[in-house]
Amino acid sequence: MAANAFDDPIRVLQVATSNRSFFSQQVSVLEARNVECETLIVPRPREGTRGVRSYLSVYLQLLGKSLADFDLIHVNYGLLAPMGVCQPGRPLVVTLWGSDVLGPRWLKVLSETSVRFSDAVIAPTKPLQRALSVPSEFVPFGIDYSLFRPIDRGRAREELGWPKDEHVVLFPYDPGREEKNAALARRITNQLEGVRLETVTGVPYKSMPTYMNASDALLITSNYESGPLSVCEAAACNVPVVSRDVGFVSDVLDGVEPSVITNDEASLRDGLAEILAGDRRSNGRSVTDRSLDRFGDGITRVYQKVLN
Repeated sequence: MAANAFDDPIRVLQVATSNRSFFSQQVSVLEARNVECETLIVPRPREGTRGVRSYLSVYLQLLGKSLADFDLIHVNYGLLAPMGVCQPGRPLVVTLWGSDVLGPRWLKVLSETSVRFSDAVIAPTKPLQRALSVPSEFVPFGIDYSLFRPIDRGRAREELGWPKDEHVVLFPYDPGREEKNAALARRITNQLEGVRLETVTGVPYKSMPTYMNASDALLITSNYESGPLSVCEAAACNVPVVSRDVGFVSDVLDGVEPSVITNDEASLRDGLAEILAGDRRSNGRSVTDRSLDRFGDGITRVYQKVLN
């Protein structure tokens, strides 16, 4: 049994807006700690965006299931927090994901107002915790260090069919997402000779370590971030990171060399050029601590505190 596990099983109803990789990992590490999870995900229609009907259907399911034999409700994302508050009698834990507090003002007000009525609030990043006006528990998102690990760059490129005689910089997002600012990433790499920007989106999650290790550096040019977890994953692979000072980048990369954190475009370009010229891996894996064990232990500790 995993460390910090429950002696007797507890049942937790997990509610989330999407079944993203880090949320799936959360459920897995909790189940390894004797936490039986049932999950409700807000349905997404085949066409268009989710509307009131999608959220109402989840709320009605939540109402029905909260009357069953669950020990607590764990709501993930501030937009769903009012649903957790408006259920009868079960202890409520809310994890805020970042954009629910650092994004639009209306969502921040809704999230913070709702979580005041919860039994515990989890903040997965220090910048998010500092932005909150309510007490919270810091439990950093974890990554799978057995999956994200250093791999020989040549072997990774051979697997992907990438040429071995050029510098490749990874941009791990859909370039159509405006907040990721792909235009800035292109401007930076276009100013450097022999450098190709590789955008990656929609590939299987288990393939991402290969893309990370095949790259000379990870480039983050986002206007804002709640994370990004890709910085943790790159650090675990010892891949250098060049990033704007967004989200928890400065916290994760504290002590990681080589790495560059700056909001100045010229400094991003020059820092990337220096890293590419140096052609060496970072020390990220030995410096960072974002393991799934730490993540699971942290959430379990919050559950124990609430149930006691």
